[in-house]
Amino acid sequence: MDHKKARYQIDKDKIVIFGAGKIGRSFIGQLFSRSGYKVVFVDIKTELIDHLNKKQQYKVVIKDNSGDEVLIIKNVKGIDLNNSAPVVSELADSGIAALSVGQQGLPDTLPVIAEALVLRRKLFGDIPLDFIIAENMRNSDQFLETELCKLLPGDYPLKKLAGLVETSIGKMVPIMSQKDLEDDPLQVFAEPYNTLIVAKKGFKNPVPQVQNIDPKENIKAWVDRKLFIHNLGHATAAYLGFRKHPQAVYIYEVLDDPEIFEGTRNTMLQSADILIALYPGEFTAAQLEAHIDDLLLRFRNKALGDTLFRVGCDLYRKLSPEDRMVAPIKAAVALNKPYDLILKALVSGVSFRAKDENGHFLPSDEAFFGEADKGVDYIIKDICRLNI
Repeated sequence: MDHKKARYQIDKDKIVIFGAGKIGRSFIGQLFSRSGYKVVFVDIKTELIDHLNKKQQYKVVIKDNSGDEVLIIKNVKGIDLNNSAPVVSELADSGIAALSVGQQGLPDTLPVIAEALVLRRKLFGDIPLDFIIAENMRNSDQFLETELCKLLPGDYPLKKLAGLVETSIGKMVPIMSQKDLEDDPLQVFAEPYNTLIVAKKGFKNPVPQVQNIDPKENIKAWVDRKLFIHNLGHATAAYLGFRKHPQAVYIYEVLDDPEIFEGTRNTMLQSADILIALYPGEFTAAQLEAHIDDLLLRFRNKALGDTLFRVGCDLYRKLSPEDRMVAPIKAAVALNKPYDLILKALVSGVSFRAKDENGHFLPSDEAFFGEADKGVDYIIKDICRLNI
């Protein structure tokens, strides 16, 4: 095979994004489209895909207290994941790919990716494909490698031909009202923050020349910075805030209470101290304190309209052993660091009962409430898997 010819056939200016949801559209699709890429979204929501193909563009509304900014994201199309043949074809000759489907969407997505990787090698030889993993999970690269190995032929050189690029996704995207979705089913609201932190070592090809992409050598530290500080701080504000102000709707409302603000900030600082001990030399206390204060400013963005419900719900996941409340406590125990403030926020989370705009709980949380009736100690031991 002529390697130069094969390389020419790859469409280096195309990205295939699995997941046309809020992060896929407002963040990954936005950054790559505005940097000149053709963007192909793959999703299971047929109606959303139809809208994308009809309009071939969509709006990202940047919500800020100083006023809204509307970005028009062009050069986009969509493919239904259920129609796997065109998805495999599009991915096989793509310059790069991204995943933003949530953990529950991966089982439907990975077989299609495996099929496309095999076809790509057949058509073009050993030209690697990088995957930006825009998922909110620790060690996502290892997880995807394990799962893809189960689906690929035994002799497929996955480590050589697939760049599994971990990310730290810090962009906040609120739940939109039914009215806003009806006005324009493709528009998505987001905050101004727009930096995509990626694992420099994860790429098999050169890091793409995309605005606001920020490669890091030690991505594990930056993933944990997001988890231990951003995710933890957000959840802490929701859990402490709901406990004191159960009628509140928005995160900014509870953070207007000085007691909740200080409680949240101090909990984030305690977790930052654990993070510094976990990754010596990666962060300074001054850097993390500045990051915390910037996050608290972002959390209080009234224009974004982020709700306690969105930030605090999904309790099985958010109180699970590797997530935002428990992972820092486990690290603190191992490092002999204080964690009392984090534990207080976690315990407040057990009694979190915020509802969405229609007065509904997240369905999985209703099952959690039944287990919470067995007591906080039960949740800490059996759901959080903590022995403290």
